[in-house]
Amino acid sequence: MASSIQTSVTDTTTKNPTKRRKLITDGHRHLEQPLIPGLPNDIAQLCLSLVHPSTLYSVCHSWRGLIYSPSSPPFLSLYAVLSSTNTNHNLPDNNSIQFFNFDPISSRWDSLPPPPPDPPLHLILRHPSFISRDLPIQTISASHRLILLAATSHSFSPALSRPLVFNPFSGSWAFGPPLATPRRWCAAGSAHGTVYVASGIRSQYNTDVAKSLEKWDLQNKEAMISNILNKTTTWKWVKLKELKNGRFSRDAIDAVGWRGKLCMVNMKGDAAKEGIVYDTEKDTWADMPEGMVAGWRGPVAAMDEEVMYVVDEAKGVLRKYDPERDCWEHIMESERLIGAQQIAAGGGRVCVICGGSTDLVVLDVVALPVRLWVVETPPGFKAFRIHILPRISRPDN
Repeated sequence: MASSIQTSVTDTTTKNPTKRRKLITDGHRHLEQPLIPGLPNDIAQLCLSLVHPSTLYSVCHSWRGLIYSPSSPPFLSLYAVLSSTNTNHNLPDNNSIQFFNFDPISSRWDSLPPPPPDPPLHLILRHPSFISRDLPIQTISASHRLILLAATSHSFSPALSRPLVFNPFSGSWAFGPPLATPRRWCAAGSAHGTVYVASGIRSQYNTDVAKSLEKWDLQNKEAMISNILNKTTTWKWVKLKELKNGRFSRDAIDAVGWRGKLCMVNMKGDAAKEGIVYDTEKDTWADMPEGMVAGWRGPVAAMDEEVMYVVDEAKGVLRKYDPERDCWEHIMESERLIGAQQIAAGGGRVCVICGGSTDLVVLDVVALPVRLWVVETPPGFKAFRIHILPRISRPDN
């Protein structure tokens, strides 16, 4: 859209230098306009910070630019890992993924910059041996960053030897520290700015890997994450107390960070499960409370690591966990939630990847009654993973 506008201006002004000079002058005058006439811009920005971004976006260009500037508090937006809806296994791009951001203020999808090409990211999403399912891609969010942790390569081995990290504030990718044990089909999550990877397999099952747990502390102020040009880093993964068995390597599992703990079950779906809880402060494992594991009947996410939500994928019911009574409270029910595959929670919203993967359901759980609306993925794409993170700076708006 931007390029077509620019072309239009060029075509109509090249034959009229006077008109072109006027447009340039008006453009500079527009950039120099104060945010609020009569007030210094720093004071005006403090005043406008009290106004909802959706209102600022609709008033004028300078206020619209303000909400995307690095100096303004970032609002939350939706990040998604997408893939082609074409299921032809012979297409060369059928196993490629793309990263997108949905801006809720402008209702616009934008693609993120591609990950660094060296080393190239070779992963497989679909294979003729797995006709009924896609191979998992495991991403998490931690410390306001999107982190790609695990996937499967064409040789059915771990596709990543180190995490790939996207920072919304810089709009760029970086490398995390090398994993002590690269793995796939693992349990992955975060708590208090620390990334955790548990269990999983390499190219084949190994008991030591299936029982292992590692962490990477992103809050370490003494270490800087490596950038694309310089891959060296002083950050590292630290081994922790291992699991009591290897039964959590059967599937790609979300380890949900909740009140200083990591909660996980050993398989997805509506079947009976085994659940365990890791205490991040004490470095200890415990069995999951009976009520928690009994109601874990679909994807789970925690709002600000304080309130856990589950979507019952068979019944399309959203529930909230009550730790005092060890039960899940009914919140709302919708046919759109049936077949839920993954959810993300943040900013008072619960976002759900539904059965077809081309519709994302957004639930405002703060509103009474709960409000529901649908965000469609870009045409030709379906969603694999979603996360709620701060918006990307877009100074050109």
